[in-house]
Amino acid sequence: MLISMKSEKRALITGVTGQDGSYLAELLLSKGYQVFGLVRRSSNNPFVRMPKEVHGKIEVLYGDLRDTSALERAVKTAMPDEVYNLAAQSDVGISFLVPEETVEINYYGLGRLVNAVLKVNPQARIYQASTSEMFGRTNPPQNEQSSFQPVSPYAEAKLKAHEDFVAGYREKHGVFISSGILFNHESPRRGEHFVTRKITISLSKIKLGLQESFELGNLDAKRDWGFAGDYVEAMWLMLQQEKPDDYVIATGETHSVRDFFVAASQAIGIDIHFEGSGLEEVAKTADGKVILRINPRFYRPNEVDALCGDASKALNVLKWKPKVNFTELVSMMAKSDLEACRKDI
Repeated sequence: MLISMKSEKRALITGVTGQDGSYLAELLLSKGYQVFGLVRRSSNNPFVRMPKEVHGKIEVLYGDLRDTSALERAVKTAMPDEVYNLAAQSDVGISFLVPEETVEINYYGLGRLVNAVLKVNPQARIYQASTSEMFGRTNPPQNEQSSFQPVSPYAEAKLKAHEDFVAGYREKHGVFISSGILFNHESPRRGEHFVTRKITISLSKIKLGLQESFELGNLDAKRDWGFAGDYVEAMWLMLQQEKPDDYVIATGETHSVRDFFVAASQAIGIDIHFEGSGLEEVAKTADGKVILRINPRFYRPNEVDALCGDASKALNVLKWKPKVNFTELVSMMAKSDLEACRKDI
């Protein structure tokens, strides 16, 4: 059952300049919220992925999950009804290279934020961005009752944060904190260092003659890919419930990196076929040009082979389900990057 929504709600979003933050800010603004976004100072433009019309309507607060005083100041300024913690060191592969930073932000950062909210505005409702990576090697399909078997520093930090500051604070302190165990979700606003954007950008440049080829790692890794714009609606719905809880958000379908590559190629009109096997496998165009090679450097030290979410609880309780399917998602991303590359010529 949904609680009634009062007008002029206030929301604080950490990680507002990321993919999910930009879509969530857009959603909340459309619902009449006053939106505050916590942003780290940067020499580059942190709002590059956010539409100008959205950026112009949010109130920017500068701070960092490493800084307790900045978090308390942000909460005092925003006095939010809802807090969405989307800030993170979110790259699984990079987490193997910077494990301490990953723990500092993804674990201790949530602790600082939750304690700041409890100190300044304890009635606020909190959303924590958990992750399907916490399931690790658990056999799919994975739901809220599945065991966690993390295999990366990223997943380990997120799981510890989930156990200590989500489940732990709910039980010990009665905090209204819900977590979304989100499976992979993508969009044209996804960071360019993620494999999906690497594929769509590289293929777009190849299509336009700006690049000859590129390299990927494990083509057979399987993920449950959805559209970020759909998933932020689930975040909002979680904080409209009478009680806090945890929810798996997913499409229930798996596709491999190879599937994503093929779908993106088709979306922008590149005919490809594969030759060889293992590390010698390549993808060629119809005229025999090699556009993709395998590089073991891009394999993770510990790979999660397959993730597939069971979002039955979200469907039954939140009345949520994804609207954009896999083919539509990949086409959206590929065509967006093709258009962006054209503009750069």
